[in-house]
Formats: sequence, structure tokens, C-alpha cells
Amino acid sequence: MSGPYRRLLVTRPGEDGRALAALVEARGATALIDPMLEIEHHAGPPLDLAGAQALLFTSANGVRAAAARTSERSLPAFAVGDATARAARAAGFADVRSAGGDVGDLTALVARSLVPGAGRLVHAAGTAVAGDLGAALAAAGFVVERAVLYAARPAASLAESTVRELYAGTIDAVLFFSPRTARSFVRLAGQAGLDARLVAVDALCLSTAVAMEARTMPWHAIRVAERPEQATLLDLLR
Repeated sequence: MSGPYRRLLVTRPGEDGRALAALVEARGATALIDPMLEIEHHAGPPLDLAGAQALLFTSANGVRAAAARTSERSLPAFAVGDATARAARAAGFADVRSAGGDVGDLTALVARSLVPGAGRLVHAAGTAVAGDLGAALAAAGFVVERAVLYAARPAASLAESTVRELYAGTIDAVLFFSPRTARSFVRLAGQAGLDARLVAVDALCLSTAVAMEARTMPWHAIRVAERPEQATLLDLLR
């Protein structure tokens, strides 16, 4: 279809999915939500931030998981993108800096903003991460500690409403924000026998890495945002 779109499927989990659906509807389209991941925060002791000079966030889920494990809000918080930065500010972090892109952009922002010898960096992360932030910053002389605070588990099945709408041909496009959500959807759509129903549906992907996971389905088109940012992805709705 390649836009403009009337009905879109949002695959982000939890608060992020609801916020994205609201933005889609603000642009005049109808948003359906079927999370492809389930977020589970890990219980545990307060996050150890002694001697840390900054927190690193590569997702809004990391922000929320860290905020639940520490009352510290004064450390500089470096966010991979603007949506993650907004989540950090909403959680009460006072000094938030957005890289406005991907892990490579975050690495560059940290490297030019901080001094390796001034203290370790704490990356609030899930059990699975995209890119190797720790290795990239270690090469620049930083000590990075990855604190695993949550898990994002693939959904067990598509919602009945999603299957019904795809069979009826009423969904114009599916929004994918991560390789894992795209991988989960492809697996579940295949299990539901929906391959042939996707030939009239566009896959709207945050990045090339996301598009690579979606490519095994016979989409009408796979469209990739110019930059790995939510605002740029939403520009595809035009």
C-alpha cells in the first residue's frame, strides 16, 4: 500500500505500545495493539550505583526497570533515542541526554561527553540487547557494567483479533521497532498460516536490522525509517 494508511498494527509492548498507538491515532489512522514481547521486571536489591558517573539506557523498558530499583535521579542519564529520553525524564531523571539514534550514536555521545577515568558506566538492560554497547565503550577506555533488570519474552501467539483482521484484509501496515518484535511476528504469523495475507500489507521498520528480520514474509513493501527514531518512523505514515 505504501501509505497513507488507515489501520495499523502496533507490536510494541506495554506502555510503549499504548503511547505509540496514541501517536498513530493522532495522525488520523486507527491503531490496533498486539504486543510481540512480554516485559518482566526482575526483582532484586537496589541498583548499585556507587562510583558510577552515568547511567546508560537503550530502551524505555530499561528506564522503567532501573527507576524501580533505585531512587537515584541525579546521575547523568544517556539515552539511545528521544523516546527513551522522554521516558527517563518522566521517571524523574534530572540530567537526560539523547543520542537521537542507535547504539552507535549513543557510544559517540558518551565518548565525547564523559571521561573514562571518572567512574564506571551502568547500562540498565534486558536479558537481550541490540548491539554491543559495552564493547564499543570499552574500546574507548570506559568501564561499563551491564545491569540485567528485565526480560522481554516473545509472545506465545497472535491475538485472535489480529488473525481475524489480517484474514479480512483490514490491516494496511505493521509497525516494528526492534528485531525481536519483527522476529516474533514473523514466527507467529507463519504458525497462523497468514503468509499469503501479508501480500497487501506493508512492514514499517525502525531500522535495517529490523527489516532483515521481517523480510522472510511476502509483504507488499518493507519500508525503513531514514533514522532509527520514533518520529522518523511515524513519518512513513504519510
